Amino acid sequence: MHPLFYRPFQFFAALKPLILGLKINDSANELILVKAILPLPPQISLFNDMSPNDQRHAIAVARTLQQTEYNNVALLQAALLHDVAKSLGQPIIHRVLIVLLESFTPAILTWLSFPASLKKTGSNLESTIRQISWWQRPFVIHAHHPSIGAAWAQAVACEPLAIRLIACHQEKLTAIFSEEDKLLVALQWADNLN
Repeated sequence: MHPLFYRPFQFFAALKPLILGLKINDSANELILVKAILPLPPQISLFNDMSPNDQRHAIAVARTLQQTEYNNVALLQAALLHDVAKSLGQPIIHRVLIVLLESFTPAILTWLSFPASLKKTGSNLESTIRQISWWQRPFVIHAHHPSIGAAWAQAVACEPLAIRLIACHQEKLTAIFSEEDKLLVALQWADNLN
């Protein structure tokens, strides 16, 4: 299904946890799944920092992978934490704008995602993002959430392969050379499906 048709469905699915006030603790099965994939308390804490919508999306990605016989622990960790850096702040309205800009004017999205202030500073990317104006910050987070999420996953001792998959989950592969490439393709497939 084309993203322009699928994204409205995703938008309304994202509203469901917000409207109903659902959290990960509402389902024992979901909590068991998360704890089996993320066994360390700091990993669980990182997952819990995500919005309920992002948690539900991450669980759906992990379940999709499991249902298609992908049970690699690192891949499943990447599934649960690939969007964790969006917890820096990415409201739903910005997510809608990002999808529209990606589809119709990607050059504008690139311009919004890479402001001059990022190029001028050699400091920590995360602290620089926090200094960007409120209206532009979600676009910058969108562009940089893979590298920030990978750093956070490394800080909580996720599998090295999970860290690499998180860091690359938005990259377009032109060819598949390794087993890691195959896992990245599987992660991207499950992510796009959910």
